Amino acid sequence: MVTPYRHEPFTDFTNQRNVEEFKAAISKVESELGKEYPLIINGERVTTNEKIISTNPSNKEEIIGVVSKANKDIAEKAISVAHGVFRKWRNVNPEERANILIRAAAIVRRRKHEFSAWLVKEAGKPWKEADADTAEAIDFLEYYARQMIELKDGKAVLSREGEHNRYFYTPIGVTVTISPWNFAFAIMAGTTVAPIVTGNTVLLKPASTTPVVAAKFVEVLEEAGLPNGVVNFIPGSGAEVGDYIVEHPKTSVITFTGSRDVGVSIYEKAGVVQHGQQHLKRVIVEMGGKDTVVVDKEADLELAAEAIVISAFGFSGQKCSAGSRAVVHQEVYDEVLQRVEKLTNKLTLGDPVIQEHYMGPVIDQKAFDKIMSYIEIGKKEGRLIAGGNGNSSKGFFIEPTVFADVAPNASIMQEEIFGPVVAFSKAQNFEEAIEIANNTEYGLTGAVISNNRAHIEQAKRDFHVGNLYFNRNCTGAIVGYHPFGGFKLSGTDSKAGGPDYLPLYMQAKTISEMY
Repeated sequence: MVTPYRHEPFTDFTNQRNVEEFKAAISKVESELGKEYPLIINGERVTTNEKIISTNPSNKEEIIGVVSKANKDIAEKAISVAHGVFRKWRNVNPEERANILIRAAAIVRRRKHEFSAWLVKEAGKPWKEADADTAEAIDFLEYYARQMIELKDGKAVLSREGEHNRYFYTPIGVTVTISPWNFAFAIMAGTTVAPIVTGNTVLLKPASTTPVVAAKFVEVLEEAGLPNGVVNFIPGSGAEVGDYIVEHPKTSVITFTGSRDVGVSIYEKAGVVQHGQQHLKRVIVEMGGKDTVVVDKEADLELAAEAIVISAFGFSGQKCSAGSRAVVHQEVYDEVLQRVEKLTNKLTLGDPVIQEHYMGPVIDQKAFDKIMSYIEIGKKEGRLIAGGNGNSSKGFFIEPTVFADVAPNASIMQEEIFGPVVAFSKAQNFEEAIEIANNTEYGLTGAVISNNRAHIEQAKRDFHVGNLYFNRNCTGAIVGYHPFGGFKLSGTDSKAGGPDYLPLYMQAKTISEMY
């Protein structure tokens, strides 16, 4: 009997004991900074001359770790290993595969603050954001384990007299997991263990800005009893290693989370049938968003302001679900804007090692430059209400920034900035607000703040996003509660953390036997 799935609770940082334990975890991590991490192929540690240097975005002189960098030759070896191991792993009892995930979840739970501390240092996450990231990683492990046990015998189909029919799922093959830096633990873990538990083998290529957290997780999987070669850890260049493994004829599934441009390129490359390839590749991509908080005239305006601020500035806006657009009914526009300005000016910015800092840095110099360029564009397209400044002298810090009176088709209302910037646009009525909310190429998340039941029902039908929230912020999907994935150019609507996700890593097989 499988125990029921329960969401991993967030840490209560009003409890002083938890605060002290988290500080101790940060100290432990700081004592381990600068270590070297090898590639892992078939359980073997492989060290290369070329390295990826992971640095602290709050203090760019501080080295988090030095990670060996894979090349095409090493990638080819990893593919060969994964292809060979797949023949055995696919036949392992699904319950045993699930048990490995449960054991890994238990290990991470015991080291929860430690993993969160790595996220504080390597990804620049404030305490609460890091804690939520680690909790989500545990959730993915627990949830997918239980989902696999539910799916292991397939689904019921009809049989006729003298005939017995079965419908069940079978693994596909070698999976390429290309994970992002913004949820360096949760999404990396989820997109690694989903193919594992369904009987596939994995080539894990984590984001080059956050490879140490991924290396730590692969060690957890080994400790949990995962056989050698089921996961092969090969961080490396996207142009060299990423493209090579996506296009390789022996890889069967590609799962990617990241930018729209890279996701579209991967989708295109994976669609080409290579010489010797006898299958079409399964592609699972999540490519970002330009997400809107709609505020109706019949709304709790304080709730609306809080939802906008949380959606826009949690983890410095570096979430595909971040609410970077606020579309507000003209009758309450000025009041909501004033409330948001007041809340934004209270936010604290600094090194997330310090608990009191609500916002930390953006991830690196490239991100800093891109976001600051959009802020300059915003000064021309709208009216600067709050923030607007950045400082990259030590770390990559940008103030939470609010622009008002922005046209719906302006650049900062259309393009994904991936930083702490929110643009306000005014709607004459609720119908126009929904039209504006739908006017981008993305369709990931959205929120509607309204006490008008008819408008809520209208938004359910007409607001075209994969995850729609009412009277709350548009970020913070919880595994098993809010299956996550978007429409349009936000991706393949794969619904991570939901009941339909694991079958994406398997093929359905029908068997019919006559008596």
